[in-house]
Formats: sequence, C-alpha cells, structure tokens
Amino acid sequence: MTIDDTLHSVRIDDPSNFPPQEDNFERLWTPQRMSYVLRDKTTEKKHEDTHSCPFCSAQEKSDAEGLIVWRGKNVFIIMNLYPYNSGHVMVCPNNHVAMLTELVDDSVILEFEKATQLAMTVMKNVSRPDGFNIGINQGEAGGAGVATHLHQHIVPRWNGDSNFMPIVAQTRTMPILLENQRAAYAQEAARLAPEVM
Repeated sequence: MTIDDTLHSVRIDDPSNFPPQEDNFERLWTPQRMSYVLRDKTTEKKHEDTHSCPFCSAQEKSDAEGLIVWRGKNVFIIMNLYPYNSGHVMVCPNNHVAMLTELVDDSVILEFEKATQLAMTVMKNVSRPDGFNIGINQGEAGGAGVATHLHQHIVPRWNGDSNFMPIVAQTRTMPILLENQRAAYAQEAARLAPEVM
C-alpha cells in the first residue's frame, strides 16, 4: 500500500455532524455593552482634562508633595501611590501622552529608558532587591490605571516577597512609608544623576 493509497482510504467526517465542544464557560449575553464598545472615543478625548491626571498634577507640586523621586529634562520618576510592592516607582514623560508610540522624539525615548535604568540602579543601591518587574500597560483595555498618561512600572522584587496577605486578606504589607522611601530614593538618584539627562 502506497502513501497515496493510505491518504485516499482515510475517512474525513463532516464537522457539522459532531456535537459542539464544551469549554466549561458560562455565557452572560450583554448586548447593551455594545454601546460602550462602539462609543465615540474622539469626543471623550476632546473633553479630557490634563489637570485631572495625577502625573500632570504631580509635576506642579514640590517633589516631596508629588512623590517625585527624580526629574529629568523630558521625563520623571515617581512613587506609585498604590504600590504592588514596597519601592514601586514609575517613569513618566513630562508631556501628557497616552501611548509609547506617541513619544516620537528619539531623545525622549532614550531618556525614558535611561530613567528606567536609573530607577533600577537606585533601587539596587537603596533597597537591594533580588529582581525586578518592569512593564507598561497601554490603554484601558491593556490594564492601565491611568490610561491617558504613559507610565512604565518598575517593581522591585525579593525572593519570598509573596505571602498569604494579598490572597487571604486582600492586603499588601509595606514595611516603609511612601514619603520615607521617596526621600531615600531621591537622595540616591541625586547622587547618581545630579544633572538632568
């Protein structure tokens, strides 16, 4: 028997004769959500107020009040008000842009990433983490808490830093106050990068 004979002897059933495959998910049909999906996002963007943006507002305050660790020429490093882990910071552009693709000037992109390196070095020197999580959530659908102003998260991680508290009590334990962490980070950032990049 040849391969050609074998292929012709294989029976191919029509898929419509099979029962549908269960994926074990319940379905909740919500056609009213289509108005949200198809909403006019351009109108929403026109009504956007940058003064309601926490990152724009922080720039108008003193570093201590705005929880700013370091200010560069085009970007700044700021403490996360709701940290995933102790020492969690974010790098933000000064300008109110939502997406990484909106940073069109190469010097701003370079400073954005150099500030990320600076934040990591500051964390290594001050907090001595074992690793890092670094990431950007783009847009509401991508999980951005503040979808209108680009920000990159830098989260220091230590071996064994996960425990039962977030799961059992929906509580994160923070061993240092944000103000104290910011002051320690700002002092080290000023030592490492005394001049604007």
